[in-house]
Amino acid sequence: MSDFICYCFEHTEDDIRADVLANAGRSEILEKIVAAKSQGSCQCAEKHPEGR
Repeated sequence: MSDFICYCFEHTEDDIRADVLANAGRSEILEKIVAAKSQGSCQCAEKHPEGR
C-alpha cells in the first residue's frame, strides 16, 4: 500500500495511477478533489499529519 496523497478522501498514489489508466489519461479522482475543495468540503488541515 502506498501513502496517502489525499488525506481528506484517503486516496493513495496507487489509486490515482489506476484512475488515470482507467480513464484514458484523465484522473476523475483529481476532478472530484478539486470540486470538493471549491465547495469547501476539504479537510486537509485537520486530516493531514502535517496540517496542510
